[in-house]
Amino acid sequence: MTRRLMLSYLALALLVLAGLGIPLGFIYARGETSRASQSVERDASMLAEVTEENIEKGQLDALPDVVGDYATRTGGHVIVTDKRGIVLADSDPAARTGISLAAQPDIARALRNLPTVTTTTDGAGRDVLSATMPGASGTLIRGTLRLTYPLDQVSTRVHRIWGALALAGACILAAVALVAFSLARWITRPLRTLEAATTQLAEGQFTHPPDATTGPPELRRLAASFTRTDTRLQHLLEAQQAFASEASHQLKTPLTGLRLRLENFEPYLDPRAHGSLEEAVGEVERLGRMVQGLLALARLENTATTPEPVDLDIVVTERAAMWEPLAAEQYVALDITGPPVGQVWAIPGALEQIIDNLLANALRVSPPSTTITLHRVPGAELHIVDQGPGMSDADRERAFDRFWRSSDSHHDGTGLGLPIVRHLVDASGGTIALRTAPGTGLDAHIQLQPVTPRTRGPHPGEENFAFSRRAQTAGRR
Repeated sequence: MTRRLMLSYLALALLVLAGLGIPLGFIYARGETSRASQSVERDASMLAEVTEENIEKGQLDALPDVVGDYATRTGGHVIVTDKRGIVLADSDPAARTGISLAAQPDIARALRNLPTVTTTTDGAGRDVLSATMPGASGTLIRGTLRLTYPLDQVSTRVHRIWGALALAGACILAAVALVAFSLARWITRPLRTLEAATTQLAEGQFTHPPDATTGPPELRRLAASFTRTDTRLQHLLEAQQAFASEASHQLKTPLTGLRLRLENFEPYLDPRAHGSLEEAVGEVERLGRMVQGLLALARLENTATTPEPVDLDIVVTERAAMWEPLAAEQYVALDITGPPVGQVWAIPGALEQIIDNLLANALRVSPPSTTITLHRVPGAELHIVDQGPGMSDADRERAFDRFWRSSDSHHDGTGLGLPIVRHLVDASGGTIALRTAPGTGLDAHIQLQPVTPRTRGPHPGEENFAFSRRAQTAGRR
């Protein structure tokens, strides 16, 4: 932002300088040309009077001295003709005299008693100011005089003033840049500290509050308001985390005691009530798992994390090896297919929990002698496909809702497993969808972001977190 502010200030200053300096330079250039033209016209008129007087008196020998002395002093070129346009004198020693110039337009006009002042080119191709004056007394024409003056000196003076204007503009721009840099740094200092504070807040810490003592009043008020907001958020998060931590201990003990008391009733109950007692104990166990799932989900949502590169193939192999004994007990096979995928972006520990939850769900519904396939697809895709009864379209749409369970479900899940999975996938920058598998069963399709050489750089503020084993398996479909 400092650079953009400086560029805006410099652009405005450059626009003002251009609006003032360029017209001033053109005005000065026109003025120099006009002054030079007036000077040449004045000198030509003066010399024409002198030479006309010499011609009238017959003092033709004095003409070369007159024009030569003027040319030596001023650097101009002077030609004098008689009333027929025959050259009588030329300030250039190498030039010829006695030739006729009557056919040239400016000489012809002067012979008609009409002066000519114009800009033209000489024999060497240089730009010159030319003034041709008649040498006359009243209407009697005795001769003409042409004075040409090179524009080199005029151009030199014009270039000098353009250089002076450019130098002055550069000095002004340098001063504006210095002032703009100081002003931009003063304006953006609260924004830089505010940016650093928001980065800390995103990483779950707030050790350096934004500077609320410098900068414009609006930014100082913004920094102070941000500090108050962050302090309040920190208090709320600490209170929520403290509640989650305390609730985990406070709820566990009463639920365990309630289960024991219910089990102690069994010897004293009529056998016909044993079924109801078992259902009550089952509901208490389910309530305990639900509490653990809610606490795990709360800890996940309150944990600031940043995705990091994780090898999907290694995680899939490890989790399949961990679940294989349990699957074998249910006569279900685990099969890994597809080419290696490589590294993907995921928050620490997320892939393990995602695969564990989905495999646990698949094992719950997989009949004996079936296979659960972990299929990898290039592009950071993973499919976990079972051969169970599958789900209807309506059930798949609601499967990620908290506490939702299928109407035909006969297991004791809490409805928190898939919401946890979706939260982990979303936090890792991926997507998850449930689709119908070929034949029967369900296909859990996970799409993650692959790690490419261009995006492999480290992510700041990485923080590790992990669920407990009960949290990983708490609450299925």
